[in-house]
Amino acid sequence: MTLAARLHHFNDVAERAARLLVAPLLLVTRVYVAWQFLKSGWLKIADWETTQFLFEEEYKVPLVSPMLAAVGGTFGELVFPALLILGLLTRFAAAGLFAVNIIAVVSYAHVLLGEGFEAALGQHYLWGLMLLVVLVFGPGRLSVDAWLKASGGGARTQCALSHGAARTRELS
Repeated sequence: MTLAARLHHFNDVAERAARLLVAPLLLVTRVYVAWQFLKSGWLKIADWETTQFLFEEEYKVPLVSPMLAAVGGTFGELVFPALLILGLLTRFAAAGLFAVNIIAVVSYAHVLLGEGFEAALGQHYLWGLMLLVVLVFGPGRLSVDAWLKASGGGARTQCALSHGAARTRELS
């Protein structure tokens, strides 16, 4: 066996072993990043008066009123993480939380970009990267999305779309 063939064999063995870790890794990624935002959403709901104050005085959310920002941010920090943990509409949930994360950094940039807050900003970068991983690679096998796809939900949707396209051609 040549050196190239041996290296290729070792790479194949490593790849097969790594494939076993994909689903658990994606699950842990989803749960970890979701938990970070869920805690923040719970804190906002638990003390709505303080939340309103912070959105009026401290956070600088562009383009929307402080009240709309508070409601939207809290909604995003509660609903998207729940979907992400379940692995339901996972890519949409990851995209939504990615947007919440960006808005949080932009709104609090006057603090996060200051000296001494590098670690806090680094957390937002980490969460953003984790959300991009889920967005690109999907939820993995340990998710409601995968279960729905395996149970034929994807096939029925495709069939319905095909039927609708055929029906549209009939009508035109």
